[in-house]
Amino acid sequence: MSTATFDTYTAAKHLRDAGFDERQAEAAVSMVRDAVGAERGELATKADLAAAIAALETRLMNTLATKAELATLRGEMRWMLGFQAALILAIAAKLFGIV
Repeated sequence: MSTATFDTYTAAKHLRDAGFDERQAEAAVSMVRDAVGAERGELATKADLAAAIAALETRLMNTLATKAELATLRGEMRWMLGFQAALILAIAAKLFGIV
């Protein structure tokens, strides 16, 4: 990978020749220099992105429930709903003197 170089003197001269005053030219060149000169450590590589995606996939897979876990939860929910329905019917029968 090549290192980007930026000739600030020539860039400022071109801007001044195009009508920028000294302060405008220096400000524009400074912004471009900062963008071009971003530290390599701040830029993500393909390997960084691949590692981040792999980590995300792992977290996602660890979070998702398996089919067996879902089947178990369904059975438990059916049992709880059945128990609650029976309890409500028993309370209603007691309140209304059906029993």
